Amino acid sequence: MDAAQLRILYVFTDLVLPLALGYYLHQRHIISDKTNNFLIHFNIIVVYTLLSLLSFWVLPLSAKLFWLPVLGILYVVIPGGLALLTFARRYPSDLDRGAYVMSAMLANIGTLGGLCGFILYNEIGFAYVQLVATFQNLLLVALCFPLAQYYYARHTAAKTHTRLHLNLREMFFSWNQLALLGMVAGMLLKMNGVERPPFFGSLFQSLVHIGAWISLLPVGYLMDFHRARLYYRRILDLLPLRFIIMPGIIYGLIRQLFTDQVLLGTLMIVAATPTAINAVITSRLYKLNVDLAIAAFLLTTAVFLLLIFPLLFFYIQSGGTF
Repeated sequence: MDAAQLRILYVFTDLVLPLALGYYLHQRHIISDKTNNFLIHFNIIVVYTLLSLLSFWVLPLSAKLFWLPVLGILYVVIPGGLALLTFARRYPSDLDRGAYVMSAMLANIGTLGGLCGFILYNEIGFAYVQLVATFQNLLLVALCFPLAQYYYARHTAAKTHTRLHLNLREMFFSWNQLALLGMVAGMLLKMNGVERPPFFGSLFQSLVHIGAWISLLPVGYLMDFHRARLYYRRILDLLPLRFIIMPGIIYGLIRQLFTDQVLLGTLMIVAATPTAINAVITSRLYKLNVDLAIAAFLLTTAVFLLLIFPLLFFYIQSGGTF
């Protein structure tokens, strides 16, 4: 069994187990909402900042890599725009519509995409994914949060005459953006020829797993299977959007830009990632339909893990090219 085949076990140890543990801890009332929120913020501010620094420190730099943040924007804008113009229109409730749009816009790039990129291509794959995820994280704050707030405000306007008020300072200057500084610091070290000490390679390996656990355990805590099951049939159209339309559009773009098979393979994995954990978090923050977002997360993640990623994994491992 080669290293990539061994690392595929991480999908279960670093995805299924933390979700299950988070769900168990909630059902047994072992941790509180306050502790769960602390884990969310700790992962974003501390763990992912360190991961960004260490992975970008060894990332091979080239002019073409500057296309990756542009692709990160498209990964959010394309499915979000398609959802707004088509599928989301059938939801009469703004809380449902907002949660659906968040589920379409936000793909699980940074956590699951990063883990899958790491499984197939080690640290380079992880770093490529994080470079794509950079602008998704920025758009989460600059676009998705205000849009979610807009849906909630519109829902309550009839009764409370609520008007949409956005705090620009909190939107664009937050501790949640600290990982961006880690990326910049890593690239500066690489550009200046500073070699990363071997010790940090071992630290990186550990942080990938720690970050996955701290990221996914809070989502497991939020899951309510009984309520989420009411929405599975209503969100089936997310499957072709996430796994057929998006990969098809992205493949047509990246084939014109890149030839490196590691980069192409990584970007195809990212193009097919399921609904993000952040769709659940955003829906909760702005009081949208959390159960719909959880249903989207569970359904698309199950399809990705049971069908999409195994097909990509064995295709790449057998020498398939893009």
